Amino acid sequence: MPSAEETTVHQDRPDVPPTRRDEVAAAGSELIGGPIGRWAWIGSSRLTPVHVVALVAIGMFALGMVQKMPCYNWAWFRGASSQYTHACYSDIPHLYLGRGFADNLVPYFDRISGDMQYLEYPVLTGLFMEAASWLTPGGSMQYREQMYWMVNAGMLMICAVVIAVCVTRTHRRRPWDGLLVALAPAFALTATINWDLLAVALTAAAMLMWARGRALAFGILIGLATAAKLYPVLLLGPLFLLCWRAGKFREYGTALLATAGAWLAVNLPIMLLAPEGWKRFYVFSRERGIDFGSFWLIITQRTGTSIDVGVVNTYATLLMLLACAGLLVLTLTAPRRPRFAQLAFLVVAAFILTNKVYSPQYVLWLIPLAALARPRWRDFLIWQACEVLYYLGIWMYLAYTTSGDAHKGLPAEGYQLAIALHLAGTLYLCALVVRDILMPERDGVRADGSDDPSGGILDGAEDRFVLGQARRPAPHEAQQVERERVEWGVRPPEAL
Repeated sequence: MPSAEETTVHQDRPDVPPTRRDEVAAAGSELIGGPIGRWAWIGSSRLTPVHVVALVAIGMFALGMVQKMPCYNWAWFRGASSQYTHACYSDIPHLYLGRGFADNLVPYFDRISGDMQYLEYPVLTGLFMEAASWLTPGGSMQYREQMYWMVNAGMLMICAVVIAVCVTRTHRRRPWDGLLVALAPAFALTATINWDLLAVALTAAAMLMWARGRALAFGILIGLATAAKLYPVLLLGPLFLLCWRAGKFREYGTALLATAGAWLAVNLPIMLLAPEGWKRFYVFSRERGIDFGSFWLIITQRTGTSIDVGVVNTYATLLMLLACAGLLVLTLTAPRRPRFAQLAFLVVAAFILTNKVYSPQYVLWLIPLAALARPRWRDFLIWQACEVLYYLGIWMYLAYTTSGDAHKGLPAEGYQLAIALHLAGTLYLCALVVRDILMPERDGVRADGSDDPSGGILDGAEDRFVLGQARRPAPHEAQQVERERVEWGVRPPEAL
């Protein structure tokens, strides 16, 4: 327990209005009457920031569903090209039949006809897909595929709201940063392409739990998220580096054991009862060739030569290890300990950038982390613009390749430009986060004197191990914030 001298409760500080600190947010607020005034009274409405962000997230998700209506009504069922020219493709209706859900096959246990012998998704995602099939009503095959997408969309909408709310609650004094997630155009466009939002929601909830000092809950949620998608386990790497610098090994050990326990609780039954089906996801990930969105695809298309999958796996792994080594040096030599959200964003971005595939829905992995790592509207929107252009680019390229001699869409050269653009957008945001780490005075989250609002037990903790000229704060500077329990949707006391 920290002493009374070391403990400071920051709840007496007011929330940070984005319209007072962000010029783009101030300009955008003109649509609703302009920036908040200096003497404005906060808390006169029954709507808290959590309520507002959740409602906006639902509205934007609904707009994303409307954007898929041309496909829902006919384009999914009338040839390949139409769903691309309307930019409304989704894996969900196609895999309803293609992965045996329409035939009531049991994932991982029953073999599937065709090249994919078993479902190629992690266990928790497979359960999510199966649960949606249970809720799908009968009828013609087209109607069942439509309803399967609709049921999944409803379940994914719940995930989207959870993500937005968790981001809103993670930085206690910056609740309006959740609007970055709720209003992100790429979020609405890609939300129902695949089932990624399940893992993203669990990861966002885990980040919130860590911010509240709940290492056990964090580990359980990260374990479940990893059982739905592989990338969330990457967050344990930067967290270890931060705990190393702060000397918080006991809390990290709790999180690590909880992660392993939760992952095993979900996976072990399938591993024992259906080992061939269980390992299909991992075998497919290893054997999958160079695919859409990656810089590897640009190389192969420009050179006209194919690269062996084993060689790509080796080089991608080496590049990822180099990125992790860079994060190690950055964490231990930065003048001030980086924030957890900053390193979490960087490690996931590094994984995506070096991977042999960068699917359009992978942007969902980054959006909540970006909102916490770099909550600046201008930079966030620049990155989102790159992602929206890529979203259009990939479908126009597929329209070009599936339209025969008509060549409707974007040729390979144009698609390569779209890939380069969205890679550059992600690298741009990474560069700004790295700059904020090296120059913490430029970090907007720390502008009010905060240390690491998403850091939990790391927030205000004294450094124990650093390299070079990294700053070791004096004991009186290290402030351990006492965490209150999470109260969903409740207006904080200072807003009453």
